[in-house]
Amino acid sequence: MHNEKGITHAVTIEGDGHGKPLVGEAISQTIKDDALAWVHLDANEPSSREWLQRELTYLDNIIIDALLAEETRPRILEFESGALMILRGVNLNEDSEPEDMISIRLWVDAHRIISVHRRPLKTVQDIQKRLSEGRGPKNSGDFVVQLVGRLFERMEPVFSGMDERLDDIEELVMDAPEAKERQVITEIRKQAIVFRRYIAPQRDMISHLRTSEQPWLDQTHRRRLQEAMDRVIRYIEDLDTIRERAQIVKDELSNTLADRMNKNMYVLSVIAAIFLPLGFLTGLLGINVGGIPGSDNGDAFYVFCGILMLVVALQVLLFKKMRWF
Repeated sequence: MHNEKGITHAVTIEGDGHGKPLVGEAISQTIKDDALAWVHLDANEPSSREWLQRELTYLDNIIIDALLAEETRPRILEFESGALMILRGVNLNEDSEPEDMISIRLWVDAHRIISVHRRPLKTVQDIQKRLSEGRGPKNSGDFVVQLVGRLFERMEPVFSGMDERLDDIEELVMDAPEAKERQVITEIRKQAIVFRRYIAPQRDMISHLRTSEQPWLDQTHRRRLQEAMDRVIRYIEDLDTIRERAQIVKDELSNTLADRMNKNMYVLSVIAAIFLPLGFLTGLLGINVGGIPGSDNGDAFYVFCGILMLVVALQVLLFKKMRWF
């Protein structure tokens, strides 16, 4: 357990892929030394701000405010001693929506890595596990590259799932369209819009970082960042495609439902047109006044029914000639 309530994880990064856990006063001592240390904080704890202001006096208040902000957007701010980075990852926590993306805020320099979250992020747990297994980052550049890589690797299954859901809906629309499918299409399109809103700025952030002159980034790191940027670009293109496909499927569904409605209305209109003169004739002969033809003839009802059938036959012939059906 850590003495500081806001600290959820603290390790030294040994340079060989391993991480040595830090507790108590060792945390404060290590981040002041030249050895590389990673401290992960919970921004929901008031003591996190106190710890940052006390232990990292060289950090500008702008940086501390950005690390602890309620709402953030992906971006990077470079300083002479390091860089402030804000990234977003998909929300894979239980009973959560993936598009409710979780932010992780980072201060990175050659000797210390400070990360802050408000909600648990699976990617942070991945790096913690890698360090415990000896497969973790060896320096600050490795840490950033692994964090970015894991963030985007965890996004791929979510986007693949969206694409598969859209395929299923598209098949349903082609085979048996129903109005309830419109809501599912709208949800997929909304997801794609929200994801793109947070992923597009990360493309720019990685592009900026790739060309950065930070001393803890070498050519290998830059090449791996280029691969990550290529992946982000592909994700953005996939999201644009999903959004456009969803709109096309929605339009197709609307057109199909409209055609079905028009067909039903057409049938009802034809039926109404057929029964309109019949209703007129039966209403006319149904008035309770004297002089109604056939009132004294026992066969008048059957004669009248024959007349109605003849009227229907003439109407059908007329409608066909006018190409109403």
